[in-house]
Amino acid sequence: MRAARTLALFALLPVFAACQLFESEPAKPSTVGLTRMQGELTAVDGKLLFQPCGDQRSYVVNDTGGTSVLQEAASLAGQQGILFADLRGKFSGVASGTQGSVDLQQLYRVERSTSACSDPDFKRMILRANGHKPAWAMNVTAKGMVLEREGQPPLAVPYVEEQLGDGRFNLMTEANNQHIELWVAPQRCVDSVSGSLQHMSAELRVNGQVQRGCAAFGGSRDD
Repeated sequence: MRAARTLALFALLPVFAACQLFESEPAKPSTVGLTRMQGELTAVDGKLLFQPCGDQRSYVVNDTGGTSVLQEAASLAGQQGILFADLRGKFSGVASGTQGSVDLQQLYRVERSTSACSDPDFKRMILRANGHKPAWAMNVTAKGMVLEREGQPPLAVPYVEEQLGDGRFNLMTEANNQHIELWVAPQRCVDSVSGSLQHMSAELRVNGQVQRGCAAFGGSRDD
């Protein structure tokens, strides 16, 4: 009888271990009550204001999520004074033409741009990644991904996605006799040429050759 109880105890150990492993997985931050918007950032009277694309309302930015948006905006603004931002936060309800506030939780992208608000491809884009030396860019939609590299024609290919945990993932294809992988991880990334900030780092691998850069979700994907 004692031997039977011992065997039963050991049989349950993998179950307990699996439960502990499952419970140790970090929970994703809640996005309840938060809204993702794109617009312009400007500094006025010592405050940072956010004005959504195509909207006359403006919101005082409160960096409750610790995104360091004030420092990022100051380093990017320079003489232009206006920045494009893609962000998520809790917006106060305000009437048209008045000023509210936004409790900022996440920055997806901050860059110098006067045309990003009118980007016709943003809403259908899943991911954009880019790097330099030599210049490359990857645009990903539900229909496939398009790789653009300096001195080469654009390459449109299908892909499969592999989730790696902790927000990391890999996009891969072997179409057209090319082995292409894009490894993406949630990590603050600053473009070495433009100085723009993006919320993910990217590593492009084409037939064994590696290039690094930054990435950000497009309008059709949040996390």
